[in-house]
Amino acid sequence: MFTTNEYFDGKVKSIAFQTKTLPATVGVMAPGDYVFNTAEKETMTVISGSLEIKMEGNQPQTFNAGESFNVDANNSFDVTVAVETAYLCLYG
Repeated sequence: MFTTNEYFDGKVKSIAFQTKTLPATVGVMAPGDYVFNTAEKETMTVISGSLEIKMEGNQPQTFNAGESFNVDANNSFDVTVAVETAYLCLYG
């Protein structure tokens, strides 16, 4: 079944589900600055809008609709959202 999640005073919302092979979430982010922590490897794909991602030790990178990025387990990353953005995240 689906599980809904809400973070950052409702500015980030997602629905968790199980794909054929991996757990996943699909969600939306309102404009703002956020810090996310990972428990396992994540592959995030921007569905619409864009995300500026800053991982420790790296320069910020912008990912637009159709683009993906990976985050290793047990890391954190900063996200800047300029426009409402939808994403898909696969775990593992």
